Amino acid sequence: MPEPAALSKRFRCYSPGIGRFLQILWKSSQFCCEIVARRRLSGRRARPNATAMEENLPFRTMPGRMASPVLVTVPHAGRNYPLELLAMARVDASALMPLEDRYADRLAHAVSAAGHDVMQMEMARAWIDLNRAEDELDPTLIGAGRDALATRMTVKVRGGLGLIPSRLAGVGALWKTPLVADDVMARIESAHRPWHRQIAARLAEIQARFGQALLIDLHSMPPVLSWRQPGPVPRIVIGDRYGQSAGGGLVMALEDEVRATGLPVSRNHPYPGGYTLDRHGQPSRGIHAVQIEVDRSLYLDKACLEPGAGLATTQQLIVRLVERAVSHLALDWPLAAE
Repeated sequence: MPEPAALSKRFRCYSPGIGRFLQILWKSSQFCCEIVARRRLSGRRARPNATAMEENLPFRTMPGRMASPVLVTVPHAGRNYPLELLAMARVDASALMPLEDRYADRLAHAVSAAGHDVMQMEMARAWIDLNRAEDELDPTLIGAGRDALATRMTVKVRGGLGLIPSRLAGVGALWKTPLVADDVMARIESAHRPWHRQIAARLAEIQARFGQALLIDLHSMPPVLSWRQPGPVPRIVIGDRYGQSAGGGLVMALEDEVRATGLPVSRNHPYPGGYTLDRHGQPSRGIHAVQIEVDRSLYLDKACLEPGAGLATTQQLIVRLVERAVSHLALDWPLAAE
């Protein structure tokens, strides 16, 4: 901000009274602008990136226009990187992008347009991974207040891909310093818990209406380069936690729909699904959950960074899978749903 002498020089063309008034007005406006700028840079801890979010939640819900037993969720395609997150990172945003299921949310656009329910996370996966349990945390990642958080080492956590991703191959550690436990808990309370509560509530509503419900957790995967299983290298992988999260007949119907397009498909290899399927899949109660992984080269450009020529075709494949699931589940709908 300019010193008083500089301000006096700037407004000397005015009479003393008016010049003084303009100086005060100018200094007040500059002070207000500085406060606004500082607040924007400081970030919001309890409600990160709440702008343009429904009810201050960091994810978007797109209710379907038609009665459907299928809910599609997209947890890893968020491209919103809060300033608070970038300030903590020891790498720039481009180094965090490999965590994304790049533009997988675009695959669900046609599903929403067809009238089915869709939920998609807006925040980047680097902020929090919705497909991990709350305690899938590396204890060495947490500094102040570590004892207040439950932590559990799993295969994903050891690989750096826990609830809060900690490192990436070829990149190394992602954060400058250990995270504060209160900050981690704020992310859990503002994003992870509301996301899964909303999924559970919607699936319960669907199951009560139709007697059956299906959650499709939609992801994308890099092209599979090493394949030791029987059959061709898959372009689509359907995970059902090795038969624990969905009925076998339903999964088989989805596989048949993929094969009808000429694309090779695999079940559970190399991606069987994660926490979301463990938490929400209850096939004995008529609530099924599957994870669908789509080869990114099907819908992105050669660099797998931007939407490519195959986007529309892949979008329609996802719509076909949803519609095939609807047809299959209709066989078990109770008469009361008619």
